[in-house]
Amino acid sequence: MAAATIFLREALRLQPEMIEARERLGQALYGMGDVDGAVEEFRAVLQQRPDRVATRHLLGTALMAKQEWAAARAELEDVVRRDPGLVGVLYSLGFVQYALGDLNGAIETYRRVLVLRPEFPDARYSLAVVLKLAQGDAGATKEFLAAAEAGHPHAQYFAGTAYAKGFGVERSLPLAIAWWSRAVDQGSTAASGELLQLRRTALGWNRRPPAERQAALQAFQEHRATLWAGFPELARDGDDDTVGAALLRQGRGREAVRMLIREANLLSEPAQGLLEAIYYHGVRGQLPAHDPKVLAYFQSAAAEGQVRPRISLARFYAGGLGVPQDTARAISLLKATPHDDAQRLLQELMASSPAPARP
Repeated sequence: MAAATIFLREALRLQPEMIEARERLGQALYGMGDVDGAVEEFRAVLQQRPDRVATRHLLGTALMAKQEWAAARAELEDVVRRDPGLVGVLYSLGFVQYALGDLNGAIETYRRVLVLRPEFPDARYSLAVVLKLAQGDAGATKEFLAAAEAGHPHAQYFAGTAYAKGFGVERSLPLAIAWWSRAVDQGSTAASGELLQLRRTALGWNRRPPAERQAALQAFQEHRATLWAGFPELARDGDDDTVGAALLRQGRGREAVRMLIREANLLSEPAQGLLEAIYYHGVRGQLPAHDPKVLAYFQSAAAEGQVRPRISLARFYAGGLGVPQDTARAISLLKATPHDDAQRLLQELMASSPAPARP
């Protein structure tokens, strides 16, 4: 872009009225972070051609970057008057109205966007946010759910929260888990935190009442049961069967591991056990032993404090299985795990470890 500005400035020196070159210079300056220079060039173009809609949109965008909201609003409203069908301009205008505190104006503008492009998830999510501020949860939840269905990760997080708290919908922990899980798949740390807290409740770690613990356990179980609906071709082998195990029986090893990790994160003990076996031995013809994705699951679950993953991870470190052998780390994990199985393994490791040398 720096090189482009040199050629564009030379072109304008030779032909100062070349508005295309001036507009491109403004774009290059904006791309380099020189927003003030970009604004100057865009305004110079509009002095010559006030009817140039694309340049006015660029000017409005640059003014947004400078957080000069009132000036940006004036430019974007001018563009919309000239061409009411420009979805991107309308979306930017809605954001500017929101920044200026004009919630009703932003709501109206976002709704205009969705009339023109109903499948625009960012606009639907933005509408939901402004509705929440202006009208509360009752008016916003419908739009959050629509944006969540369209794949917007932040909306999926809010959809999960709505079902967890009963905001605008009937309370349903299984549906909350479903939406938070979808948001986590897209990298939502907020949704990951909510699932962590719910796991802590289900495992009895945060001193919640027994009824809440039972409700959380039941919700994880109910959501795990819904996973089968996504695989109608699979046959279930008993109540304790997992989707991952069924995929494994069909020779779909990598897909099976992904699903087993999902199910283990939903507190499936059979999935945890099968993941441990896969880590030790692999799956003949499908997966090698010591799969890094499986190790990452056990490391994450152990960091949360889950008992079985901590014991499994201690075995991995004690045996140097896919990780550098580190008996001290294994012992540290077990000492922090108040469980009979952990303490038995700890005694075995302590007994087999060489005594420290005397000074």
